[in-house]
Amino acid sequence: MKILIVGNLGYIGPSVVSQLRESYPDAELLGFDIGYFAHCLSNASYLPETRLNAQHFGDIRAFPERLLEGVDALLNLAAISNDPMGNEFEAVTMAVNHAAAVRLAEAAKKAGVRNYVYASSCSIYGAGGDSAKTETDTMNPLTAYARSKVAAENDLAKLADSTFIVTCLRFATACGFTNRLRLDLVLNDFVAGAVVNRRIDILSDGSPWRPLINTRDMARAFEWAAARKADIGGAFLAVNTGSSDWNVQIRDLAEAVARVIPGVDVSINRDASPDKRSYRVNFDLFRRLAPDHQPQWGLEQTIGELHRGLTAMNFADANYRESTFIRLKVLASLRAGGELDSRLEWHVPRRARFEMAS
Repeated sequence: MKILIVGNLGYIGPSVVSQLRESYPDAELLGFDIGYFAHCLSNASYLPETRLNAQHFGDIRAFPERLLEGVDALLNLAAISNDPMGNEFEAVTMAVNHAAAVRLAEAAKKAGVRNYVYASSCSIYGAGGDSAKTETDTMNPLTAYARSKVAAENDLAKLADSTFIVTCLRFATACGFTNRLRLDLVLNDFVAGAVVNRRIDILSDGSPWRPLINTRDMARAFEWAAARKADIGGAFLAVNTGSSDWNVQIRDLAEAVARVIPGVDVSINRDASPDKRSYRVNFDLFRRLAPDHQPQWGLEQTIGELHRGLTAMNFADANYRESTFIRLKVLASLRAGGELDSRLEWHVPRRARFEMAS
């Protein structure tokens, strides 16, 4: 089996590579990434990409189609990946998350790739109201990031057929410790604040709902989708990916962190206006279609994982929201240094690749 992972040098990539290598020890695993965050390693005892057969560097907006030769499954993780980045780089967000994702799928279909898996998001539901959203409910994207995911799903659906299986995994909000840790995610941020400040400050009233999923469970979902057949969900499938047990209000997330990490104070701005980005999600379809790949990590278990990981790396930066753990800060630093232009393209293109010796 030959699997190409596009966007593997980010937060989720190390978990996906590890899962695939464990499940398919003899598979040919290839990585392709623009490399914005390749240097943002956290407590890594070795470079995660050494589990790949080859790592390629390049821009998904100018993807080299030769890399698709012989590929059985393509996993597309590449994205301008959160609301602050999407707000600052809206045109780039649409170009990468939507247009480039669809062009890549078109090229993959032409090359004979069997399975195309796209990392979508539950954020497409936006202001979700009181009910838990199912796949057939109306989408209400409130940000450039969410709009890009909706647009990509709509166009990818047109490409699916009996020879080209497309799966859009509408992931819950990612969390957990990886070797390229992000702290611009709600649970990860709360744990970091608890570790360095013994305090969690919630700027909203704490009422918004969020579904969450550990990156290890995201990796298990990617593994399932990479081998999915059309008789399990259809040639095109957009599926909420997570667990109903992980629909949690923001204030309850903070309180859970305080229970796991003793001596942490939680402050809630009860006078703040409610955050419109509030949604609960129904994951029944994913449970029915992928019974052997259901999430295994719980909330308190994930908090413990983050706590142990941050402690092991002697994390003590009280100013971490200005650090390379925040993806927007990384891009700002690269732009300030003249490495990236306004379209987030390298001034000197990264065309290198490395391969493991056989």
